[in-house]
Amino acid sequence: MGPSANAPLSTPKREDLPLSQEPDAQQLDNIKAHLDIILMALEALTKIGSEEVLKTAQELKLESIIADRVGLWRLRQSNPLRKSSGGRKKLDVEEARSLVLIICYLARGHHELIRRAVTLLEQITEQNKAPHQTALLGDYLDAFTNSYQERMEDGEKISTEQLSRLALKLLIDLLFYSAVNGHRRLWLALLDSARQ
Repeated sequence: MGPSANAPLSTPKREDLPLSQEPDAQQLDNIKAHLDIILMALEALTKIGSEEVLKTAQELKLESIIADRVGLWRLRQSNPLRKSSGGRKKLDVEEARSLVLIICYLARGHHELIRRAVTLLEQITEQNKAPHQTALLGDYLDAFTNSYQERMEDGEKISTEQLSRLALKLLIDLLFYSAVNGHRRLWLALLDSARQ
């Protein structure tokens, strides 16, 4: 399911994502790992797959960077935290920018669902209940945990509780990234965290 029909989305542009200094190799590794995990959280909540990601790349005129499933797979495999070493490539700044635009455009298209999940999380927290006790959050946490354990090098070593905390933090982050200027927020957050 793409962006909602009743609210046309303005197209975010790469020019909106400034870069005062080129990230070094380690910073790019941090950026690509973070982007892959954010996309994993978005997929876990919305049930989108590579088809929706590729369709969004076309809508945003980013086919030259993400043209097909293989290109997308290679881009995702560039995350140094992933288990598989096949298809690894270096992520460049333009690919990182493109992924930011795609993630935020998809998040905006699913803004209502993200907001509902975050509101539910707030209610559950106030009631001192576990998020797993609701269908929406329980399904999201299970999907995220399963994906992380399946795909990430350290997936088996991290406790389910730690993965749940990460998933819930990412859920809240997605709410910010689904806002009108979400792509700028995500880009600046990535640059900031990569420098630390």
